[in-house]
Amino acid sequence: MEIKKKDIRALTKEQLRDFFVKQGDKAFRGNQVYEWLWQKSAHNFEDMTNVSKETRQMLEDNFVINHIKVDTMQRSNDGTVKNAVRLHDGLIVESVLIPTTTRTTACVSSQVGCSLDCKFCATARLKRMRNLNPDEIYDQVVAIDNESKLYYNRPLSNIVFMGMGEPLMNYNNVIKAIDKITSPEGLGMSPKRITLSTSGVPKMIKKMADDAVKFNLAVSLHSAIDEVRTTIMPFNETFPLKDLKESLEYWYAKTKRKISYEYVVWKGINDTQKDIDAFVKFCKYVPCKVNIIEYNPIDDGDFQQATNQALEDYINTLEKNRIVVNVRRSRGKDIDAACGQLANKS
Repeated sequence: MEIKKKDIRALTKEQLRDFFVKQGDKAFRGNQVYEWLWQKSAHNFEDMTNVSKETRQMLEDNFVINHIKVDTMQRSNDGTVKNAVRLHDGLIVESVLIPTTTRTTACVSSQVGCSLDCKFCATARLKRMRNLNPDEIYDQVVAIDNESKLYYNRPLSNIVFMGMGEPLMNYNNVIKAIDKITSPEGLGMSPKRITLSTSGVPKMIKKMADDAVKFNLAVSLHSAIDEVRTTIMPFNETFPLKDLKESLEYWYAKTKRKISYEYVVWKGINDTQKDIDAFVKFCKYVPCKVNIIEYNPIDDGDFQQATNQALEDYINTLEKNRIVVNVRRSRGKDIDAACGQLANKS
C-alpha cells in the first residue's frame, strides 16, 4: 500500500527543525529547507542546491511540495493578465495581475468556488469545492510577482483578496498566507499594501480586529437597504446590515483604519435617490472611502450597468457629504478577468 506523503509546506519552521534533529541531522538544516520552500519558492527538492543529495532524497521519500501550476495564462488588450491555476488535486482557480502606470496588483483567490451566493457574480454560481491552503494562496502571489517582473519590469506592489471565494470563510488559511507574504522569511511585503475584500461576515470582521491584523479592509456592499441587498446578496438575511454596521464600528474602534466600500450601481436595482441617501447614511457610521465599480456582465440580462446620470448622482451626493469616492473602470473584460467574472471559463 502506498503511503501518502505529507505536504512539507504544512510544517512550521520549528517542526522542520525537529524533523531534522530526529533524523540525526542538525536543526539548522530545517532553516535551509524552509528558506527554499518560501523565500525561494522551490518547486521540487532537487532545486535545493545547498542541501546534500542524500538529504534531498530523504525529503523526497518523506514529503511532497504541492506546488500550483499556471495552466493557462491570458493577456488582455489593456495589459491585464489572467492565470488559470491548477492545484495539486486538479481543481482550478483564477488569479489576475492588474497593471497601472504606477503599480501592479495581484487579485488572488481564497476558495475553489465560493461559500456565498451573490447573484451578480459568476464565481458564486460555482459551488464551493474547498478552501485553498496557505501555500496555494502564497503561490498565486509568487506567480503574479514573477509575471510583473517579466512583463512590467517591476515587482508586485499590491495584493487584493478579491478573486474567487469569500476570504473570511477561509479565515485561518488566509491569515497564515498573509503572514507568509509579509514575513521577511517569505515575500517581505508590507501589510499596508494588502486589502482583504469581504461581502461582510460580521463575526469574522470582529475577529480580524481582535487579532490586530495590519492589512486593509474592503466591504463589497452594493446596497445599504436590507431588502435590496438581500435580493442581490441573499446571505444578507443571515448577516443583516445592522450586524455589519456594528462589526465595522468595532473594527474602526480597534484599528483606527478606514474601510473601503466596493459598490456597483445597477439599473432598476439600486439607482434611485433613496438608494443613494441610504448609502450616504451608512458611509457616515465609520470613516471610509468609496470605490464605485463598473459592472461586468455575466451572460444574463438581470443586471445591467446603471446610466451615467445615476453614477453622477451617487458621486455628487457622496462628495457633497465629504466622502472620498473613486470610480474604478474595469480591467481585463475581454478575457473575463474583471470583477465578478472569474468562473474558470478560460
